Amino acid sequence: MNFWFFFYNHFTNTISWIVNAANISYGLLFILVISGLNVYGIIISGWASNSKYAFLGALRSSAQMISYEVSLSLLILPVILLAGSLNFGEIVIAQQKFGWFVFPLLPCTILFFISMLAETNRAPFDLPEAEAELVAGYNVEYSSIIFAMFFLGEYSNMLLMSTILVLLFFGGWLPILNYFTFLSGYFYFSIKVIFIAFLFILVRAALPRYRYDQLMDLGWKTYLPFSLAFLVFVIGLLITYSGLVYNINIWNISYSENNFFL
Repeated sequence: MNFWFFFYNHFTNTISWIVNAANISYGLLFILVISGLNVYGIIISGWASNSKYAFLGALRSSAQMISYEVSLSLLILPVILLAGSLNFGEIVIAQQKFGWFVFPLLPCTILFFISMLAETNRAPFDLPEAEAELVAGYNVEYSSIIFAMFFLGEYSNMLLMSTILVLLFFGGWLPILNYFTFLSGYFYFSIKVIFIAFLFILVRAALPRYRYDQLMDLGWKTYLPFSLAFLVFVIGLLITYSGLVYNINIWNISYSENNFFL
């Protein structure tokens, strides 16, 4: 009993230290920058294979990920405007005050989830791994532990994107209902992340694969214009009704109604 008590205290203290160390002011911007580096690993692995199939799969993957990263960035901006911060903790606290952002930003949530599927190369957007024309994509020449590392990174990226979606739109570690506050925030956070990860599997089993031209048209001709239009719509609402846009202090600058557009 003493051992398990010691293990529990040590585990919770370690998790608390990690959370405090990761609580940086520009956490959302940091995550976006670091997650963009995975394009280099994929395109270099396809080029190093010395195979036309692997290199074509790497080019497909890099073009797909770059295309949908633009829409992801634009879909995050309304959340930043409502929360007034790039810190994940402050974004969750803002949802505690004003409600989960999934309700006022439902179109953003849906498009963010679909862009997550394309960003992580999951079905129905798994064109880099289309078996019919590319055998297995950029990892066709790799086996053993290197092959396992590719899939470990892919599924880790799924959990990362699920975590970001939960933090931005589903209240993070906040309880689902105010009546169930006796459970730990780690429990609610884990349940939400597991549910979003389950949706990845559900979509893979339910929807067929897109063609590559349909994928790119959807990203550049549909999601990008809609993301821009919805961002302008949210900014217009906040300015019209004197919303949170006047309290934005991301860069430690005092905004007011007179100098907001300066």
